[in-house]
Amino acid sequence: MDKNATYDFVVNDEDEVMLLLYAGDTPPAEDTRIVLDAENGSAELYRSENESIVLDGVPDDIFDSLIDADKLLVCEISNTENEEDSKIVYAYEADIED
Repeated sequence: MDKNATYDFVVNDEDEVMLLLYAGDTPPAEDTRIVLDAENGSAELYRSENESIVLDGVPDDIFDSLIDADKLLVCEISNTENEEDSKIVYAYEADIED
């Protein structure tokens, strides 16, 4: 399985969404964006001009929070066998488009 296919969303008390996923092989571009597809309940994160990650099965409550927001905080973590050894490799904001 593609390591980037594994992801999770976290929502704080202010209804701000953060996306957690395994770090890509290259740094993300400065103009990252996420495009929402309400019809399919999915989204696509464009990390760079040549790399995107499809996020299928986004939960409805997360989708609702994303629709109301302008930006998504993305944290890419190292892919280690021991979850406790994982570290944040890249943290950035992605513009939300629908």
